[in-house]
Amino acid sequence: MSAVPPPRNDTDAPAAADAPEGRGGRRSVAVALLLGALGATVVLLASGRVWARGTAAVGGGWLPLTADGRAVTGLPAALAIVGLAALVAVFAVRGRSRLLVSGLLALSGLGAALAAVLAADDRQALDAQAARTTADTAARVGALTHTAWPYVTAAGAALILVAGLLALRFGRSWPAMGGRYERDGSPRPRRAAVVDPDRPEDLWKALDRGEDPTR
Repeated sequence: MSAVPPPRNDTDAPAAADAPEGRGGRRSVAVALLLGALGATVVLLASGRVWARGTAAVGGGWLPLTADGRAVTGLPAALAIVGLAALVAVFAVRGRSRLLVSGLLALSGLGAALAAVLAADDRQALDAQAARTTADTAARVGALTHTAWPYVTAAGAALILVAGLLALRFGRSWPAMGGRYERDGSPRPRRAAVVDPDRPEDLWKALDRGEDPTR
């Protein structure tokens, strides 16, 4: 006699379907944190490096000039700081607020990357420095060269962008700060403290908590 298979529970199918997404969401937390923090660090460090070099004519000679990323454009570094703040804030909010913060994280990375690439061949910072150095408003920098640091900055910003995209995709399954909430957002039930009727101090503590010690 063959065994009769147990009846199928309809709730098993959604749970099985959601399991891969839940596992992917948990893995994505660590990946997003790593990429976001690493990307912001790269952007902040690369923005402080020399992006452009040149010379200015002074007294019949040439004076070497350099400009770092913050002198060329301060936007990537500023957006990296915004991205770091958004990365932390993702875990402090839920629902639509988390979606908005995740979008801000992604946009911070995108904006920083575009700003770095667009400023990669900028000469205005060195032209302004040449004018200050020579006291001639018409002075222009000569022998202008650019380094690869703007593109390193853009690569770091791309990591922030990926972290934001991960937050948009998996953020709803990520945990939030604070231990009062389960993963589904519902409050954890509070356990009633054990009251010993033979100990008056326990009775008073129960009354202070608003509990009925006689139950």
